[in-house]
Amino acid sequence: MYAIIATQGHQYIVQEWLELTVDKIIDAKEGDTVTFDNVLCTFDKEGTKVTVGKPSIKGAKVTAKVVSIGKGDKMRVLKFQGKKRYKRVKWFRPHQTVITIDKIAA
Repeated sequence: MYAIIATQGHQYIVQEWLELTVDKIIDAKEGDTVTFDNVLCTFDKEGTKVTVGKPSIKGAKVTAKVVSIGKGDKMRVLKFQGKKRYKRVKWFRPHQTVITIDKIAA
């Protein structure tokens, strides 16, 4: 079974036992269980049984276990204005959480 969840402004397609990297979950520590209540859609592998929420499915939950918390790869942030001799370059490493999907309850 697959599900589409929304968390922190992003949408992810998940299935059981999938390892996923998301933006940092504030209250989570390594080994904790996290529940995502904002499930937008669920469907099976063949696509015969599809449930779409308006905007989310009531009572549907996706539980996941936090594997690790760390920083991602470096990203370059560039500010530039033409004809003004203005250019600023900064580097940024976003905080990320790696989770493993345990169960999808529709």
